[in-house]
Order: sequence, then C-alpha cells, then structure tokens
Amino acid sequence: MSDIWQRIRDRREIDEELRKEIEELFGRKGKSALDAINAGRVKKYLDFCVVEGKTASYIVEDDFCTCGDFLYRGRACWHLLAVRIAQEAGRFETVDLWYQEIMENAGKKDHAEEKRGHSNREP
Repeated sequence: MSDIWQRIRDRREIDEELRKEIEELFGRKGKSALDAINAGRVKKYLDFCVVEGKTASYIVEDDFCTCGDFLYRGRACWHLLAVRIAQEAGRFETVDLWYQEIMENAGKKDHAEEKRGHSNREP
C-alpha cells in the first residue's frame, strides 16, 4: 500500500489509472475521498484541514477526524483518506484564514441571532 502514496506524490495528479487503484484499495471510502477532492471540498486552513462532507464539515488533523465514524466507531474515515490523498497530490484548496476564528465568529453570530429571536417573542 505504501507504493500508492509514492505514486500519488510522484504524479501530483490523480489520473484514471490511479483513481481505479485507490478505489480498489479503499473501496467506497476511496471513492468518497476522490469525489470530495474533485469537488474542491478538501480545504487547508492555516490551522487545520477541513473536509466538507455530505451533512457537515469535519476537521482533520494528523490521524484524527471530528466525524462520528471516527469518534464513535474508532474507524479510519473517508475524510482522513481525502486529506491524505489531497496532501500527497497537492489537490486541496488553500484558505489563508484560521478555521478556529471562522468557527468562533460563526458561534458569536448564532448567539447574537438567538438573542434577537428571544427579544422579539412575547411572554
């Protein structure tokens, strides 16, 4: 299996032959990972990699992912695979921002909207 990583690094491109090999090695997870890479859903922020999944975005760092498959079942998920392939091939979108700040700002915005919603309600 280590040969696949070297081939990805060497080619810096995922051609049809390499795509088939990845799908044969990793099955459905390989296909999902490649689909995310092709759709531009693997992003490298200043602090984390983030994979936009079907229902949410997941933080991936080293061998850790915030998805339920990884957290509750202890399985290597397709998000981890997507980041590894994207890093080896140089196929991720670089975002020159701190993801943590984006999440903090989103939380502040949600909190402000929640407060406004409560103030508009009648007792």
